[in-house]
Amino acid sequence: MHSRKHGKHGSKKPVRKKAVWVSYEAEEVEKLVQKLAKEGTTNAMIGLKLRDQYGVPDVRAFNLRVANVAKKVKKEQAVPEDMYSLIKKAVNLHKHMAGNRGDAKAKHGLELLESKIRRLGKYYARKGILQKGWKYSIENAKLIVK
Repeated sequence: MHSRKHGKHGSKKPVRKKAVWVSYEAEEVEKLVQKLAKEGTTNAMIGLKLRDQYGVPDVRAFNLRVANVAKKVKKEQAVPEDMYSLIKKAVNLHKHMAGNRGDAKAKHGLELLESKIRRLGKYYARKGILQKGWKYSIENAKLIVK
């Protein structure tokens, strides 16, 4: 959205829904996801580990979702995982800006990042995942990240 990139570069998902080369069954993949979730791994990292270490290209090929399976095992966080990673990035950028006041490019990036967090917060408040009056502030963000 903010990066001026064009095109559809990058890797593509397999055309078939079921990957024939995968030697795992749906129950085995579900147990792997649960095991990784118990260890405290994030949903995105679970997907990467399944792809890189276990050769599972996509959990959806087994009619599963990583977030749904991990939700059964993990306790719920204050904010969703995608929003947490953006908030963590914003806190680190604020720390950088405290020591580097003249960094205009970082300041612009921070403004874009914080607007993205606010938009995502409005969406999650509308969907009922966050409370209705949820507002982003850097003080609350620092508390969430700690």
